[in-house]
Amino acid sequence: MADESTGNNIVWFCAGAAVGAAIALLYAPASGQQTRRRIARKTEEGRAALADSGREMYEKGREMYEKGRKLADEAAEMFERGRKLVESTAANVRDSI
Repeated sequence: MADESTGNNIVWFCAGAAVGAAIALLYAPASGQQTRRRIARKTEEGRAALADSGREMYEKGREMYEKGRKLADEAAEMFERGRKLVESTAANVRDSI
């Protein structure tokens, strides 16, 4: 649950930083050409940052999936052992009657 919140916070932080940077550039005392270059550069930096955070979130998701899969496999093994134990106990009870 905390990992999901952290991921959301990162995305909102990046979005806020991008909006803030765009507003700062629009009000900066520079020529139009310089401002457009700056906007293009900052946009590329923002895209790269979002791609990085997307990759991080993907990797965390993959890790969580693998952990869940491992837990499910362990639960299936425990269930199978329990089923065999019940069958064995039932067979012993039938044999002793």
